[in-house]
Amino acid sequence: MTIVRQPTRAGVRDAAAKIAAILPQTPLLTAEIHGRQVAFKAETLQPIGAFKVRGAWHRLTALDPGQRARGVVAFSSGNHAQGVAWAARRLGMPAVIVMPEDAPRVKRDATLALGAEVVTYDRRTENREKIAAHLAHARGATLVPSFDDAWVIEGQGSAGIEAMSQMVEMKLPDPDLVIAPCGGGGLAAGLALALPESEITVVEPEGWDDMRRSLEAGWIEGVAEDAPPTACDALMTPRVSPLTFEVLARRGAIGLAVSEAEVREAQRWAARVLRLVVEPGGAAALAALLARKVAVKPGTLVILSGGNVDPEAYAAVLNSAG
Repeated sequence: MTIVRQPTRAGVRDAAAKIAAILPQTPLLTAEIHGRQVAFKAETLQPIGAFKVRGAWHRLTALDPGQRARGVVAFSSGNHAQGVAWAARRLGMPAVIVMPEDAPRVKRDATLALGAEVVTYDRRTENREKIAAHLAHARGATLVPSFDDAWVIEGQGSAGIEAMSQMVEMKLPDPDLVIAPCGGGGLAAGLALALPESEITVVEPEGWDDMRRSLEAGWIEGVAEDAPPTACDALMTPRVSPLTFEVLARRGAIGLAVSEAEVREAQRWAARVLRLVVEPGGAAALAALLARKVAVKPGTLVILSGGNVDPEAYAAVLNSAG
């Protein structure tokens, strides 16, 4: 029987120390929403434009020399891909990334530029997990899931450790409410471990809100086969994992869904007020707050998880009225 390693708060703190040794903290910004001050963790300003570098670095640095020599395989629509590629290049390891054919070109090109090999698949007819597992087995490489991995979850949680210390330094209230975008739940689960006293709210695009439905049902429910298209490519996860679900369910996290229009409005607000470029998936948590789907309270912390936008799509969002 295989024993699955469980993510822990101690692991999150170890990950935070690793990240602090190689990267500066991402900024913590503040602005008013509905008359209350809100803190924003700008993970959009990571070297790869997203928080995923955290989990990738924690995971890859845990590999022994033999594993590093054989390389890694990951599957991702783009941000985890870039995180793994960035970490692998820094550690001198080969990396293969399985990406959907319809992944934003800017993310695919950035992954290639970081030296990774990219293998594409059809999101609707092929299974990325099976493709990646086959490649890893054939090459003797280590499979690095985007969220279903204890090290990855712990690495993502390092954002919470940073945010807490920054809020203390800025004399802001402790993060009593943390609102985070959710695909597979790696970021949210890591934050739940990092900030055990905080309320956790996860936000997904409508039709892809399987974590919300799973938390409400008490068991894992996948996305419907006829799920609608969404601009939030980073949050298009067909099914969450037991690791992330169990952490969030144990913490009493709640889930919310936002519309495409609400996401676009959040992108425009972030550009206008925070002067930040935020991709659709990265703006989901902000969208829920702006749309009053969750009440602002003292100590509200919003994670802006990524800023890797398609230039033409982003320009269209900024130029639109709704």
